[in-house]
Amino acid sequence: MKKLWLLMLAAFVAIVLAACGSNNESDNATEGSADDTDTEETATEEESTLTFEHELGETTVDKNPETVVVFDMGILDALDGLGIEVTGLPQSNVPEYLSKYEGDEYTNAGSLFEPDFEEIFELDPDLIIISGRAAEAYDELNEIAPTIYMGFDSVNFYDSFKNNLDMIGQIFDKEAEVEEKLTEIDASIEEVQTLAEEQEAKGLLLMVNEGSLSVHGPGGRFDYLHSLFGIEPVDSSIDMARHGQEVDFEYIEMQNPEYLFVIDRGAAVSTGEESGNELLENSFVQNTQAYENDHIVFLDSIYWYITTGGLTSFAGMIEEVKEGLTE
Repeated sequence: MKKLWLLMLAAFVAIVLAACGSNNESDNATEGSADDTDTEETATEEESTLTFEHELGETTVDKNPETVVVFDMGILDALDGLGIEVTGLPQSNVPEYLSKYEGDEYTNAGSLFEPDFEEIFELDPDLIIISGRAAEAYDELNEIAPTIYMGFDSVNFYDSFKNNLDMIGQIFDKEAEVEEKLTEIDASIEEVQTLAEEQEAKGLLLMVNEGSLSVHGPGGRFDYLHSLFGIEPVDSSIDMARHGQEVDFEYIEMQNPEYLFVIDRGAAVSTGEESGNELLENSFVQNTQAYENDHIVFLDSIYWYITTGGLTSFAGMIEEVKEGLTE
């Protein structure tokens, strides 16, 4: 009888322990499920936002923003080339080849230098993109919406260009398209570099501005003509100031470039007068190798001065240098 009682007690204890174990497993499973759900939610939140460090700070932005305001014509060009919609922009500065953005379906957000903060606030944008011309407005714009600075380092232009496209690709899920575009551009740059090396091309970049002349060399605003495209500078001591070094026609004759690349600023800005063609009539210029060999290359001033860093503009810039070297 005693043995029977002990057996019954042992069985009862086993049943109780089994029940407790089952409850613990159930509780653990429930807790584990809750933890998994929390982890999944956190992962989803992280996947839906991106954080970028840029020259003016750090910005976290939602992926695939719907309402976008842009204050750089080169970035507008890039967005357009990737099929990305924008909502607001400075409509007074739009070049002809992007003239569709002057339409009523887009909001005029001020000028490149002076954003219309009230208009932008009313738009309630998800993302604002700026560059150097609107840099001083960064803090105020960033209070309205996440604002990213996508500028260009003239000395490391191509790295800046690729970095901006990389950010755009990540934000708008366009990584594959960006990679394809960059592959095409890489091939085009290599063609220009090969031509420049074969011809041992020596050149000078001249900006004309309603009668005044300035040159730009290595380390300056258009450094990439030399460092990226491979044109050897005829004068390596040019002032690296952003607006270049003022010169006269005698300087051009003295340097005697094989190639003279010309940007007419007056043709790029709405208030300017075109004056580039006057070069061809100047006797000092006519004494240069560039004139004698028909190697004066008039560059598209919009591409080189207004929409620098866009997909269409950069492809056009590369092609212009290539054509200049093959003529």
